[in-house]
Amino acid sequence: MLSDGALRMLVLLHFNGLGFSPVQLAWLFLLYEIAGIVTNLAAGWLAARFGLAATLYGGLALQIGALGALAQLDPGWSVAASVVFVMAVQGVSGVAKDLAKMSSKSAVKLLAPAEEGGLFRWVAALTGSKNAIKGLGFFLGAALLALMGFTASVWAMAAVLTVILIAVALFLPAGLPGRMKASESWSGWRSKDVRVNRLSLARMFLFGARDVWFVVGIPVYFQAILSDGTAEGRREAFFLVGGFMALWIMAYGLVQGLAPQLLGRKGQAEAETLRKAVRWAGALVPVPFGLAVAVWWAGGAAPWLTALLVAGLLFFGFIFAVNSSVHSYLILAFGSAERITRDVGFYYMANAAGRLLGTALSGLSYQLGGLALCLATAGAMALASWLAARRLLPAA
Repeated sequence: MLSDGALRMLVLLHFNGLGFSPVQLAWLFLLYEIAGIVTNLAAGWLAARFGLAATLYGGLALQIGALGALAQLDPGWSVAASVVFVMAVQGVSGVAKDLAKMSSKSAVKLLAPAEEGGLFRWVAALTGSKNAIKGLGFFLGAALLALMGFTASVWAMAAVLTVILIAVALFLPAGLPGRMKASESWSGWRSKDVRVNRLSLARMFLFGARDVWFVVGIPVYFQAILSDGTAEGRREAFFLVGGFMALWIMAYGLVQGLAPQLLGRKGQAEAETLRKAVRWAGALVPVPFGLAVAVWWAGGAAPWLTALLVAGLLFFGFIFAVNSSVHSYLILAFGSAERITRDVGFYYMANAAGRLLGTALSGLSYQLGGLALCLATAGAMALASWLAARRLLPAA
């Protein structure tokens, strides 16, 4: 997660500095998200067939290979060749990240304690710490780019991941469960539980609502208003943009870790948890719409607007984190132990589909209508997530 966040910021800020347009920047991440859709479906089957340890090793090894390949990028290549090459490498990185994430999340269902509320606490702790570390990666990527340059930063991350892979191979407990019966086939990719499918739809729109401003819109906007165009100004902007993105992700992870206390999960009936999930989904909707109106009304950069955006997006992150955490609990609560890797894989396929949709719309909406259209589109996606979440409630 640390290298995944760092790599995203390295690629975004480096190519934005080279003059790539918002749409071209979005293209750099599209194959990453497409790979996530395919990987999460395949990873659930692979983990069930070969065990969770195999998919974890595979994810780490692929990320090391992707970083080594990215270091071969030639500044003399044309824009088209650079986009195609980085898209391909980002695709491999997307496969790596989702193999590792699916393995760890599925293991929680199998290893969490059986006492009341134990599953939710474990899910919250793992998800929160994962995103806090990823947030640190955003700042690390921006800092490495400013201090070491692009190629040296990529090689440094590859070296650290190699050490981590060796440590995991040496110390991971043997026999991590997760294999399915040999008779189970690839065709069972979609869950038979309608709740899993409806939750996955809500998840898709939830992450689309975040990534439509997070991937391109806000980083490009902040870099434009914070940099004075000089080399020193660009370096300072790298730190500031990376710092904000890191703060957002780390705060998001912290709130996820506190979600069991915020939602009062212990001893709570599932129907009550579902009602709270719908209420929190509805609470997210007005935030991006309100920020979009503020950006449109300001008509451009202003000190008060920057402060409002920082505060508003952190508030968005608070509500988003609670939504994300309760989703992560519900998918494991809904899923059966016999096919947990398949259900989690399908759910994270929907997550990746939302990120793909948000990524594509982030570059397109920013280029067509600036940050205001980015945020308005995020509001529409949040509204769709709330409507999908309402379908989880039992019929009256």
